Amino acid sequence: MTRGGDVFGKRLIVAGVTAVLIAGLGACGGGGSAGAGSASGTGQSGPAGTGQAGPSPTPDAVSGLRDQVRHVTARTTRATRPHMVRRCTTGTRRVSHTSSSGTGSRRRTHTSYTTEHYQHCTKVRSGTETYKRLVRPERWCVSLDDVDRNTARDDVWYQVDRSAYDEAVAADEHAPLTFVPKDPGC
Repeated sequence: MTRGGDVFGKRLIVAGVTAVLIAGLGACGGGGSAGAGSASGTGQSGPAGTGQAGPSPTPDAVSGLRDQVRHVTARTTRATRPHMVRRCTTGTRRVSHTSSSGTGSRRRTHTSYTTEHYQHCTKVRSGTETYKRLVRPERWCVSLDDVDRNTARDDVWYQVDRSAYDEAVAADEHAPLTFVPKDPGC
């Protein structure tokens, strides 16, 4: 097979693989076709299973009534670690350069030498240094009652980002809140 045939064959294989991937992803994605409705089988049409039609929040969002808020400050301590410095050594080395001229029995080889300077650097320990080590990171926490409209789930703590915390602080006691938590618990 010629070189042009190899390139054409490879392009044909890549096009075939691409078509199969697109067809597979289209089948998985649903893409808004009539048969791609809710496949969860839960029968819930609204947020948190209320049966109300409307835009549902993101899958990771939680909702509930504001209970308490807590700001946990960061805690640091002084610690020591090795202090590393860059130490370099310089030196020279002899480098040979070979050139040849002529052909056959008249071929001559000439070798010349030059001196090349170099520098070799490494990191070495030179005593210790103190630094602030983080013992506990800063956290913002919110406690909710009636989480996702379940009256049995009260006093559930969530770690949230600063904007959700500020929103919870500004809200009244038992005001409805919805946010995406960073982590459960606090």
